Amino acid sequence: MGQSSSVVILAAGRGTRMKNDRPKVLHEMAGRTLIGHVLATARALGPEKLVVVLGRDMAPVAAEIGSRAPESAIVVQDPPMGTGHALQVAAPELADRGAVLVLYGDTPLLTEATLRSLLERRQVADAAVAVLGMRPPDPGGYGRLRMGEAGELLAIVEHKHCDPALLAEGFCNSGVMALAGERVPALLGELERHPGSEEYYLTDVVEIAQRHGWSCRAVEASWIEGQGVNTQAQLAEVAAHFQSRRRAELMAAGVIMEAPETVFLAADTVIGPGAVIEPFVVFGPGVRVAAEAVIHGHSHLAGAEVGPRAEIGPFARLRPGTVIGEQAKLGNFVEAKNTTLGPGAKAGHLTYLGDCAVGAGANIGAGTITCNYDGFNKHRTVIGEGAFIGSNTAFVAPVTVGADAIVGAGSVVTSDVPAEALGLTRPPQRTLDGAARRLRERLSRQKSGGKG
Repeated sequence: MGQSSSVVILAAGRGTRMKNDRPKVLHEMAGRTLIGHVLATARALGPEKLVVVLGRDMAPVAAEIGSRAPESAIVVQDPPMGTGHALQVAAPELADRGAVLVLYGDTPLLTEATLRSLLERRQVADAAVAVLGMRPPDPGGYGRLRMGEAGELLAIVEHKHCDPALLAEGFCNSGVMALAGERVPALLGELERHPGSEEYYLTDVVEIAQRHGWSCRAVEASWIEGQGVNTQAQLAEVAAHFQSRRRAELMAAGVIMEAPETVFLAADTVIGPGAVIEPFVVFGPGVRVAAEAVIHGHSHLAGAEVGPRAEIGPFARLRPGTVIGEQAKLGNFVEAKNTTLGPGAKAGHLTYLGDCAVGAGANIGAGTITCNYDGFNKHRTVIGEGAFIGSNTAFVAPVTVGADAIVGAGSVVTSDVPAEALGLTRPPQRTLDGAARRLRERLSRQKSGGKG
C-alpha cells in the first residue's frame, strides 16, 4: 500500500432514508453489499491495519465484515458524535506509521487506482491532509473545497456557509481523505464540537493543519466514484454506473455483447475473451464464463462455471455448483443445480438436473427430471459418458446410469442401469380397433342428454 498503512471505513450510520429495516451498508449492488465493495477495494491496497467504525447494535454488519475481511478491527462509536469523533474512536487501532486513509461504507464505486493516486499526491506534497474532490453534475448539498492560487487546499466549507463564488466553482468534497499518520494525534486532538449539532467534524482537520502551517492538497476524481448512497433512488443510480463501467471493461477485453445495456453483471463476474453474451442475461455472484462460450438471451447464472465454447440457453438457469464442460450444451428452459455436464454433453430442452453428474458426450432428452429431493435429503444422479436418455424420463435418485446405456422415453428410473444396457419402464401400449369412434359416440350422447 506504499505510504498508507491504515484504512478506516466509517459505517456507523443507520441509513434511515433507505426506508426499511436493513442497515444501509448491507443493501446490495451487483451481488455484493455496499460495504463489501468498499472492503474489497480497501483490501486491494494491502493496508497494515483495516479498521471499521460501526454504531451500536449493528451485529449483522459486523458479521458481514467478518466474513469478507476477517482481519479487520471493528470499533463501536456509541454515542455517535460526528465523523471526527468516529476517527477518534478508531485511532487506538491505527498503525503507528504511514498514512491513514478514511473511506465510507456507502461509497462502493471508488477504485483502487483513484485511492492510490490520492495517497501518492499526499506523499509527494508531504501533506498533512489530502482530500478527494469531485465535480458532480448536481452539486447541491455538497461541501466545497476552497483552493489557493498555488493549488493548495485552504478549507472545506459546508454548503450552507459557501459564498456564491465558491458555490459556482463546483469543486466538491467527497469526504474521502488521506492523513499523515504522524500528524493524526494533533489533528484529532484539536477537533472541537460544533454548536448546535454537538458533533466533531472531520472536515475541520484542514483548518487545524493550516494553523500548524502544514500543507493540505486535493485530488480531483470522477464524480461517479465519489457518489454515496443514502436513498433507494441513489442506490439504483450507483448500480447503473457500476454496470456501465463493468460492461465497458469486459467489452474492452474482447467480450461480445450486442446489447450491453440489457446485461447485468455481479461484482465478481469473470468472462473470457470471445465469449458471446446475448441480451437480457443476468449474472449472480460467483460466475466464470470461459473464452468463446455463448450465453443466449434471458438466461440467469449464479455460482456456476461455463467451459470454453459451451452453449447456454436461451431461457436457461444455472444455479450454484454447476459446471458446464467444454462444448457442452444446456439449452432452452433447462435448469441445473450442483450439476456437472461433461465435455460435449447436451441437455437441450425443458429439463431439470439437480445434484447430478452427466458424462462426456451424453444426451439428455427433453423433459428429463432428476428427482433429487425426498423431502428430507438430497440424492445424486450419475449418468455415464455417451449415455442416451429418452424424453420425459424421471430419475428417482440415488441412481446411476452406466456409460453408453440407453434409457427409453417416458421411463421412471428407480434402480441402476448398467453400462451399454437398455433401461425401459413404461407399460406396453394397447391398441383397440374402432374404440375411438365408439368413445366419441358415447360421449356425444351423454352431452346431448341421451343415455350412454
